[in-house]
Order: sequence, then C-alpha cells, then structure tokens
Amino acid sequence: MKLPDVGEGVAEAELVEWLVAVGDRVTPDTVVAEVLTDKATVEVSSPVTGQVAALHGAPGDVLAVGGTLIGIETDEVGSVREESSDSTISSPAALPAPKVQAPSAAPAVRARAAELHLDLGAIEGTGSGGRIVHADLDRVLVNRGSGPVSRRTSSPPAADTDGRRIVAVRGVRRRIAERLSDAWREIPHITYVDDIDVTELEQLRVTLNTRSGGSTERLTLLPFIARAVVLAVAELPELNAHYDHPAETLTTFGAVHIGIATQTDDGLRVAVVRHAEQRAVADLAAEIGRVTGLARDGSATRADLSGSTITITSLGAIGGIATTPILNPPEVAIVGVNKMETRPVWHDGTFQPRQKLNLSSSFDHRMVDGWVAATFVQHIKRSLETPALLFVD
Repeated sequence: MKLPDVGEGVAEAELVEWLVAVGDRVTPDTVVAEVLTDKATVEVSSPVTGQVAALHGAPGDVLAVGGTLIGIETDEVGSVREESSDSTISSPAALPAPKVQAPSAAPAVRARAAELHLDLGAIEGTGSGGRIVHADLDRVLVNRGSGPVSRRTSSPPAADTDGRRIVAVRGVRRRIAERLSDAWREIPHITYVDDIDVTELEQLRVTLNTRSGGSTERLTLLPFIARAVVLAVAELPELNAHYDHPAETLTTFGAVHIGIATQTDDGLRVAVVRHAEQRAVADLAAEIGRVTGLARDGSATRADLSGSTITITSLGAIGGIATTPILNPPEVAIVGVNKMETRPVWHDGTFQPRQKLNLSSSFDHRMVDGWVAATFVQHIKRSLETPALLFVD
C-alpha cells in the first residue's frame, strides 16, 4: 500500500502513529496509521482485507506521497478445510475477518487515552462525525469517579547530570517550525502598528451580551475585528489575496475566508471562518467559536484548517503592547490584536480614561506597499472606532 494523496498539493506527510502491528488483521474499515500534513492529522485506512506483513517507517518519519507505507498479505480465494469432531467440511472460500470500525480520535486524544488506560472502542465520540475528543475522555473519568485528569500526564524526558533534557521535535510543532522558518526566510515582512480607541465598541459589546442573556454566543472583540477586516478588504481587495512567488502571480478573492490563529495542546493552528463577508457579527462570533473549538479539541478536519485568505492572530489579555506577526503563506496580510487597556487620553479638551488596544499587522512587502498597508489598517481603525459602520454594508 502506498501513502495516498492526503490533500491537494501535499507532496509528503509525517507519520504520526501506527494503529496496527505486524500480524494484525485489517479490512477496508481499519485505520492503519495517522499522518500529519501541514494542515491537519489524516487517518489512512487499509484498501484491502488481509494481514499486516510489514510497516515502512517509524513515527516521526516524513514520507513521500506515493511511497510505500505498509505491506498487507491479502486473503486468497480458495479451498479451506476445517476439522470438526465428526467430519471434514469443505468451504468454497476463506471467511473474511469481521469488520471492526476503528474509533476516530486525534493522536493527542489517543495518547491520553492510553495513559489513562481507557478503551477508545468503548467510548462514544461527540466530536465531528463521531470523533472521540478530550471532553469524551473527561466524561468517562467523571462518571467512574476519578475526576478530570490533565491532558499532559506523560513523564518528561530524563535529565542528565546537568539537568539537560533533549526532546525530539515532532508532529505539529515540527510543521510550525518549518512553516515559520520558510515564511521568515522567504518573505520580506513589513509590520505596521497603530492604536485603536475601542471605548464605544466595548460599551456596545457589553450591551449586546447583556441583552442576549446568554442565549447566543458571547461576543468578544474578535468578531467585530473580523467584520472590520471584511469591510477593509472590500476597499483594498489586494490584501485578501495569495501570492505565488514561483509562478509570479497574485490571486485576489471575492470571498473572505478569515483564518483565526488558535492555540491548542498540539501547537498553533489556523481555524478558518469561511465566507466572512456573508456573516453578521453574531454569526461571525458563533462560527469563530465553532471552528476554534474544533481546533482545540483535535476534531478539526483539513477543510477546517485550510483555505484562509487573510488571518487574524490575538493573544488576548496577555497580548502586550505590540507584536510582529509572521505571515501565513501564501497570504499577504495578517492582523495582530494586542491587549486592551485603559489609558489616559486627551479627548474633547480633557484627559479621559479611554479603552485602547494596538493592532500590529504584518504584510508581504513584495506585494503590499507601506502606503497600502497603512490605508488598510486605517480602514479597520475607522470601523472599530465608529462601530455603527460595522453594521452598514
């Protein structure tokens, strides 16, 4: 069996985990391995019924699409003689092994289940498509009276006499390192920072949350910023774009698929809110909550983590004064949100306490001139400082 094409444009994938061993019986329902692309973990199933004869590669190896992944000795149709106590029975063919549906779960969930000695086959998954997520493990633990257990329960690597520990960089963290290194090395970044007065916007946000009474997704500043980005790229569509340097082409998009940089147990993932241009603020809040939730619990699919046209990254309350976000190629712009704080501001002839935050936005300087970058951020600033504009198409 060759490593199949696990996504458009993917030439290689990292082997995360073998889910079978040599000698195991497999059917077309059996997931034999999990591999990691630059976007998501993908389950690979056996194409045939048979017995595993060989495994090619170890977890952490990077395998080429089309290269040999696993050897399976397939069942042959023939005569099988089964001995009984009183007779010999001839069967026209070997009976296939019973089909067993392998439970679907991300590598981090599988690892935690193994550490807690939980049988995934006995757990009902509540994630997308019945996928088992961390919350399902917590439910089992609570039901049996153990209480929730930290997801990071494995022992750290042993230290030498100097207290030094060496940990192999694998999986998502290795992919993050590779992508960021490539982006920083290949793309000339320009970062533009400006402060935003969000006093009126914050008052509006609090009012809307109070009025909803918890009946809808709680509004944070993020959906308002996403809406402001939609309005800004409508004025400057060259910011909602992909730049292909080898082909020397810039592709602009009418649809705005906003990537939301999301911190997960496995590292930073970019969850994608599709067609943000068609969504009101409340809808944006609900969709941001949904896709970032999938990314955090490990149930996000490749489709949930790919195809963004422009990205927002936020460190929330710990966001500091300014950051220098690294672009998410092939995008040409990323909007960084820093923490909100109350500052004394000269306003209407007096110093007043105003709620302010900085936007730190980076651009691909090959495609985005400084004037265009500044104009783009000023469009966002105007919408956030006059929040009524967010509700006008």
